[in-house]
Amino acid sequence: MDITLDNILLALKAAGEETRLRILALFKSGELTVTELVTVLRQSQPRISRHLRLLCEAGLLERHREGTWIFYRLAERGNKAKFVKSIMEYIPYSDQMLQHDQERLLEVRKDRERKAAKYFQDNAANWDKIRSLYVPEKQVENYLLDITNDIKIKDLLDVGTGTGRMLELFSKRANHGIGIDLSREMLAIARSHLEKLDISHMQVRQGDMYDLALKDESMDLVIFHQVLHFADDPLAAIRETARILRKNGRVLIIDFLPHQMEKLREEYAHRRLGFSIDEVNDWCEITGLKIISSEIMRGSELDIAIWSASKE
Repeated sequence: MDITLDNILLALKAAGEETRLRILALFKSGELTVTELVTVLRQSQPRISRHLRLLCEAGLLERHREGTWIFYRLAERGNKAKFVKSIMEYIPYSDQMLQHDQERLLEVRKDRERKAAKYFQDNAANWDKIRSLYVPEKQVENYLLDITNDIKIKDLLDVGTGTGRMLELFSKRANHGIGIDLSREMLAIARSHLEKLDISHMQVRQGDMYDLALKDESMDLVIFHQVLHFADDPLAAIRETARILRKNGRVLIIDFLPHQMEKLREEYAHRRLGFSIDEVNDWCEITGLKIISSEIMRGSELDIAIWSASKE
């Protein structure tokens, strides 16, 4: 979409109000729901929803409905994305009110992380069983090995490694591998699992998918195996992955397709109820990755998709 004078005036009018500017500032760290914004800004849901509607109409925000939740994020594509990025550069994040907003947002996210950490702690020992409830894991693993047959894997990264199963699976194909996870319980199980199998060239460590602490262009293969539905900002995780991929490096994303099983949020700490093929394709395009293939596998209750993308 071309930027016109009317578009600029509409966007500036939308941003030129205190609460809406505070809302934009909060999106610096990723997508948010109405409930989270209500908690942070301490205003009524109808009022926050009205501000969000105006920001969306002005093209500064995008909305995505998923089950009973609606996620909002900064515009990501085209001229509107460039324009909102320019506005964000002028927001005075050192302002006391904005700092207080960021502090409350941090508390909201810490609370969510505590709930997710408790879930991982309670279920660490049964994690592989939980992950194979919907599509047989053997079917997935065979497909992953098949589509990476043409890659020479010197260095591999498994994001959200869990019990280290992906490291085990690729241990004969990769010279060196790292598995990262935020859960110490998961890492303890993964470390023990790899030691029992005498897989010494694969290591695990605590790490953050948004800040991998790895050098640019240092990995040949990165795997997200049933991880992104836990993420606050999947796009940011893929962007960080694109940074560390070598030329012609590959990223594999295995996750649920969109579904309506709200209990996965309540009982399994899922942040997102799956992703559409187009949504992940868009993320890859935005971050400079080229989709090679996307495969759908049908399960008894839920379906999954496997995306393969490369860095050119």
